[in-house]
Amino acid sequence: IQYELLHLGAELGLDVWVARNDRSRKWNGTALGSLPRMIDRLPTQFNEATTRTIELIDVLWLTGNSIVAAFEVECTTLIYSGLLRMSDLLALQPNLDINLYLVAPDERKDKVEQELLRPTFSLREKPLAKICGFLPFTTFCEKLAGIRKLGLSDSLKPSFLKATAQFFTGEETTEDS
Repeated sequence: IQYELLHLGAELGLDVWVARNDRSRKWNGTALGSLPRMIDRLPTQFNEATTRTIELIDVLWLTGNSIVAAFEVECTTLIYSGLLRMSDLLALQPNLDINLYLVAPDERKDKVEQELLRPTFSLREKPLAKICGFLPFTTFCEKLAGIRKLGLSDSLKPSFLKATAQFFTGEETTEDS
């Protein structure tokens, strides 16, 4: 999934970043850190604490010096750790306006929702559940296959994932609302 996110970002014409500690990981014999459009250094406009947080986020999509999307892929690790990293980023840079996604197996949906609605994330000025979307593996892979089959990669904007992601508000919805 991390490889596919990096590859898709490059196909969209974006620069990409893989977490510092994942750069040497390989998928199909290719080191993640050697993929096309991979940047070697993050933009320098952030303070040291922010940079230390950002460089551990699993996947970033960038255009110029701007981060346009951040992804935490949580397959076997704790959902909480990825969300905490995103929350730390927003605490350090409260005016940062980027798309945040937690990408995880479909069966972890309830756990993602439960964690996003924890008070530490939901009582923020901008609740994390409203700005961090959940992308189930199956949905992401189906969307990716369709994009590639139709050859749409170079004409999409990164924000297309917002329509695909699930956002949890903790409020029950009815058909009338």
